[in-house]
Amino acid sequence: MNTLETYQTFYFVGIGGIGMSALARYFNASGKKVLGYDKTNTKLTRELMKEGIDIVFEDNLDDKITSLQQGSTLVIYTPAIKNLGILDYFNQNNFTVLKRAKVLGLITEHTECIAVAGTHGKTTTSTLVSHLCKEADLPFSCFLGGISENFKSNFLYNGSQYSVVEADEYDRSFLNLSPNWAVITSTDADHLDIYGDKSHIEEGFRQFASLVPENKHLFVRKGIEIGRDHRTYAVNEKADYYSDNLRMDYDKIYFDFHTPTETIKDFVWEIPGIHNVENATVAIAILYNLGVDFETLKKGIANFKGIKRRYTKHIYKNGKIYIDDYAHHPTEINAVMGSIKTFYPDKKLLVAFQPHLFSRTRDFADGFAESLSKSDELILLDIYPARELQENFEGITSEWLLEKVNLDKKEVSTLADAFGKIKEKDFEILLTVGAGNIDTLYDPVCQWLEKENQ
Repeated sequence: MNTLETYQTFYFVGIGGIGMSALARYFNASGKKVLGYDKTNTKLTRELMKEGIDIVFEDNLDDKITSLQQGSTLVIYTPAIKNLGILDYFNQNNFTVLKRAKVLGLITEHTECIAVAGTHGKTTTSTLVSHLCKEADLPFSCFLGGISENFKSNFLYNGSQYSVVEADEYDRSFLNLSPNWAVITSTDADHLDIYGDKSHIEEGFRQFASLVPENKHLFVRKGIEIGRDHRTYAVNEKADYYSDNLRMDYDKIYFDFHTPTETIKDFVWEIPGIHNVENATVAIAILYNLGVDFETLKKGIANFKGIKRRYTKHIYKNGKIYIDDYAHHPTEINAVMGSIKTFYPDKKLLVAFQPHLFSRTRDFADGFAESLSKSDELILLDIYPARELQENFEGITSEWLLEKVNLDKKEVSTLADAFGKIKEKDFEILLTVGAGNIDTLYDPVCQWLEKENQ
């Protein structure tokens, strides 16, 4: 295989994925020719096209594909793509075809790589590490699994000494990386279609941890057994690095940060939830170990705006609140609901939730039911299949899940009907939540609520 530098053209199969699009932006910013396929035209694909990337949405072999040269074109695909004529063409004609994770590993191989892993929290943590790197003006690039509200992108180039990457455990992708620094935020059961059970996913994280050369460069949330020496971090309990003395003042959270040798008081930020203070704690710890001063870190924490679809909140003049979040696992939904109940304990909460994957819905049905039962009213959307087929999961439907939810006011809806149903409901807080295409509700809901307040 050629080195990445020798390829002039990069074709992405599944370019609209959050991880794939960050890589596409990297090569596009490097002056390479970038084009690709995705089955769905989304806000993200439209942004990529505005940046000069050519994207098609039909599985057809057009002239742009058949004219590509095998020796100078690298094809990058996501394992979520199973059957596609375009991908078959590249394989049959001996193009070099690599998974996204392999290419990301090659890019970061020659940098000082900071990799953030975990079944929950990795997007916020990696985005915050990137934001603090930018505040400190470190020479870095980042490849994120969400859209930073500060960067307005999932990719940023500010140099090549460091790379910050979200290390994805799906398909064991993170084992392709060569991390010099790493974070492990959580190892809860997830992706059981890949790992089978919790013990195997924990083993996957232990394998990831073993890739880090130095013990003092591996940061693991206290309580997680990772099978080697490391540094711990925590909130409200002592660890190598920890935060405590949390105080709330309206929508701001204040906390104190402790290193092994000193205490720095009064960090302040606006991202709700104790779990997010955990994410901030380890991000501060890493940047501190990279030599960044606490004045810069305090400033960066204070002006961090978060990630799109991670507790994105709007408050309207009539008192209604709209929150949109990417949560798609019971632990994540509990964190979001817990934050809402902490800040707004007496407000009537309407939840519109779209389950993501038949396998995840099946594996965590009781957990989802318990989480969703904490709402006042529920609109449960049809399951978003992503890479899976309903025929392989007989009986696993939203109707089946709804029966487990302990609520009087609950119903199943298609995505197409959901907005109309939301407009008819009596609520004080609306939460739209899920990792599929429920994000298409965001703009219509915002526009409707804004108009209601004119």
